[in-house]
Amino acid sequence: MPEASTVTPNDCYHCGLPLPRHEHYPVEIDGVERLMCCPGCQAVATAIADGGLSRFYQYRQASSQKPTDQSTSSDYQIYNDPDVQSEFVLPLSRQQNQANLLLQGITCAACTWLIEKHLLAIDGVESVRINVTSFRAQIVFEPDVVDLSDIMQQLALIGYQPHPATDEAQVKLEQRENRLALMRLGVAGFGMMQAGMVAVGLYTGAADQWQIVLRWLSLLLSTPVVLFSAQPFFRAAWRSLRAGQLVMDVPVSLAIILGFGASLWATVTKQGDVYFESIAMFVFLLLVGRYLEMRSRARSRIGRSNVAQLIPAVATRWQEGAWVQVAVRQISCGDRVRIDAGQNICADGVVLSGSTSVNEAFITGESTPVAKAAGSTVIAGSENIDSPIEITVESVGSGTRLSAVERLIQQAEADKPQQLALADRVARYFVAGVLLVCLAVFAVWSWLDSSRALWVALSVLVVTCPCALALAMPTALTTATEALRKRGVLITRGHVLETLPRIDRVLLDKTGTLTTGRMSLDQLEVVRQGENKEYLLAVIAALEEGSRHPIANAFNTWRHQLKATDIQQHLGAGVEGVIDGKHYRFGRFDFAAVSGAQPTSTQGLQLSLSDEVGQLAKVTLNDPIRDEASTLLHRLASLDLQTELLSGDAPANVERVATQLNINTYRSSATPEDKLSHLATCQDRGDTVAMIGDGINDVPVLAKADVSFAMAQASELAATHADVLLLADSLDPISDTFEKAAQTRKVIRQNLTLSLLYNAIALPLAACGLVTPWAAAIGMTASSLIVVLNAMRLARWS
Repeated sequence: MPEASTVTPNDCYHCGLPLPRHEHYPVEIDGVERLMCCPGCQAVATAIADGGLSRFYQYRQASSQKPTDQSTSSDYQIYNDPDVQSEFVLPLSRQQNQANLLLQGITCAACTWLIEKHLLAIDGVESVRINVTSFRAQIVFEPDVVDLSDIMQQLALIGYQPHPATDEAQVKLEQRENRLALMRLGVAGFGMMQAGMVAVGLYTGAADQWQIVLRWLSLLLSTPVVLFSAQPFFRAAWRSLRAGQLVMDVPVSLAIILGFGASLWATVTKQGDVYFESIAMFVFLLLVGRYLEMRSRARSRIGRSNVAQLIPAVATRWQEGAWVQVAVRQISCGDRVRIDAGQNICADGVVLSGSTSVNEAFITGESTPVAKAAGSTVIAGSENIDSPIEITVESVGSGTRLSAVERLIQQAEADKPQQLALADRVARYFVAGVLLVCLAVFAVWSWLDSSRALWVALSVLVVTCPCALALAMPTALTTATEALRKRGVLITRGHVLETLPRIDRVLLDKTGTLTTGRMSLDQLEVVRQGENKEYLLAVIAALEEGSRHPIANAFNTWRHQLKATDIQQHLGAGVEGVIDGKHYRFGRFDFAAVSGAQPTSTQGLQLSLSDEVGQLAKVTLNDPIRDEASTLLHRLASLDLQTELLSGDAPANVERVATQLNINTYRSSATPEDKLSHLATCQDRGDTVAMIGDGINDVPVLAKADVSFAMAQASELAATHADVLLLADSLDPISDTFEKAAQTRKVIRQNLTLSLLYNAIALPLAACGLVTPWAAAIGMTASSLIVVLNAMRLARWS
C-alpha cells in the first residue's frame, strides 16, 4: 500500500505527526517539496533523498518512526532501518549481511588499502572489497555485533563519504566527481596560463620594482591552483599519513607544498627565485593525467548497463480479468505478464503463449536473437523483438538471473588479484625509497649548489612518482575482464587472468559440457510388424506431454498430434497413459517391455514402448556432441595444453565421445570423490589444472581446481563455485579466455617494463639537475598515459 494513503498534507511526510504552524522544514523528494515536522525528520528525509532511496517513501506501508535528537544525517542512523537497507543490503545468512556502498573521495588504488585496513579493525566487520573503478564497496558485517551506521561513520571519519549503492546514487556520484574534476582542471589551466604570461616578464629582465609586482601577481594567480585544484593530492596524502602509510600522492604533495612555500618565501623576503608558474603547470598536468585516467575507467563501464536501465519500471499484468499496468516492484512469482514487441522483459519466466525472438546479448554475449515459443524460458532484462508474448513469472528482483550476474560482476571487480595486491605493496615501498633518494639528492646539491638543491629534489620527487607502476596491472586486468564479458565470459574470481597462462592440463566433463546435455532421437526400431514409426513417436510425445525431463524434450517435434489421459510418472522408470482407449508404457525395459526383453545397443540410452499386448518399439536416444567441441580441443592443443575427459557416465558412452573427439586420456563411471581424487593427484605431481563442468557432481572438483569453468546451463551450485561462468551456451569462449589471459600477461609485462624503464632513465637525469619540475610533470603524466593506452589494446579482438 503506498505511503500517500497514510499521510495527509497537514502531517509530516516522514513520521506522519502534525506539522508545526510557524516552522518550515522542507525537503525536495523526487522533484516535489515535502514538509517535515522537525529538523530530525528533515535531516533523515534529506539523507534518504540524497542517497537515491526516495522509492522508500513510495513503497513503505506505514509512516516511519520519528527520529531521536541523535538521529541526524551526519551519524547515518537512518541506514539502520531494515526498510531502507532493503535497497542496498543483501542478507547472506542469519549472522551476516553485505552492504553495497558508494564511496566518495577514492582517487587511487592505495585508497582501497587504507579503507580495508581501517574497517577490518572494527569488531563485526568480516570482509571489505573495494572497486576503485566504480567507487563501490562490498562490506560483509555481523548486524548483531556492529550497526551499519557505525561502519558508515568510520568511513566518513577517514574522509570517504559513504552512500547507498543504488543506481541513482551511482549516476549522481559519477556526475559530481566529473563536474568537480573539470572545475579543478579549469582553475589549474587558467592559473597556469596566466602565471606563465607573468613569468615571461620575470625571465626577460623586468626592473626591480616590476620584479616585485610580478612576483606578487604570480603568487596571486597560483594560490587558487594550490588551495583548490591540488586538494585531491593533499587529502589523499594526509589520509595515508594518518594511517601510517605511504601512497603516490605523498611525494606529489610534498613537491607542490615545498615548491610553493619556497617561492612564497622568496617573494616575501625578495631573495631567491620563484617558480609559481612551474607549480601551476605541474598541478595542471597531473590533473590532466588523473582526468584522462578517470574517463578511461568510465569508458570501461559503458558496456555494462545496470539493472535499473535494463528492467522496465512498469509491467502489464493479468489482473481480475483484464490487463493492468503496475509497477514492476509489485510483480510476484506466478503472475501472468504480457511483454509487447520492443519491450524489455521484466522478470525471469516461462512463455505461456506466443512466439518471438529475444535479444539476450547482455547476459550471453551472443548478438544473434534467440527464438522463443511456449515452454521456453526468458531472462529479465532481455529485449522482446518480434511479437507480443505472455509469460508466467518465476523470479523477480534480486532473484533474477540478471541480478545474479550483476552481483557476480561486482564480486569479480572487488576481488583483488594477488599480482595487484603485490603491486600495491611494491608501490608503497617504492614511495619510501623515492623519499630517501630525494633527501640524499637534496643533501648532495646543498653541498654543490644550495640555490638549486630544493628544485632538483622537487624534480626527483615528481619524475619518480610511481603512477605508471600502480596503473600497469589494474588497467590491463580491468580492460581484459570487460572484453571477455562482452564475449559472454563472466570472471567471478580475481586470480583467473593471472593463473590461466600457467595452466598445463584441462579436465573436461562429458554430459552438458562436451555434449549438449539435451537428448535427441538416434533410432526407433519397430518390434511389432505393421506399426507406423511416426504414429509411435506421436504416442511417446503425447505420454511425455507436460514433462520437463530431458528425455521428453527429444520428442518435441511430434507433440500435439495425439492426446493422452490418465498420465502417471514413475520416478526413474518411465511414464504410462491412455491414448484412444489403449494403455501405453514408455521407459526402461524392466518397466515397459515383455518379460526377458533387453536393450540391444550399448551406445546411448535405449528405452522401450509397449501396450497391453507387449513391446511395440525400441527407442535409442543420444546426447549429441557439441558442434564446437572439436574446435575447442584443437585450440587447447595449439596452446600446448593436455586434455582429459573425466565423466561419471557409462564406459561405452564415454568411449564414444572420446573416440569421436580424439581424446586419448579418459575416465568413465567416475564419482565426485573419484574426480576430486584424480584432480588432487594431478596437482600433487606439479600440474596446474583447469576444470570445465556443469553438474552438481562437478562441484567439488570445480572448487578445488586452479581455474574452473561452469557452462551456461550449469546447476546453481556449480556456477557459484566456479571461477569463470560462461553466459552463452557455447564452448568457444573458453579458448578465447585462455588466449586473452595470455595477451593480458604480455601487456602487463610490457607495462611494468615501460614504467620501470622510465624511472631508470628519469631518476638519474633528475638527480643530475637536468630536469625541471614542469618537465618532470610532463614525463610522469606521459608515462602513465602510455601505460593506460597500452592496456586499452586488450579491449580489441584479433
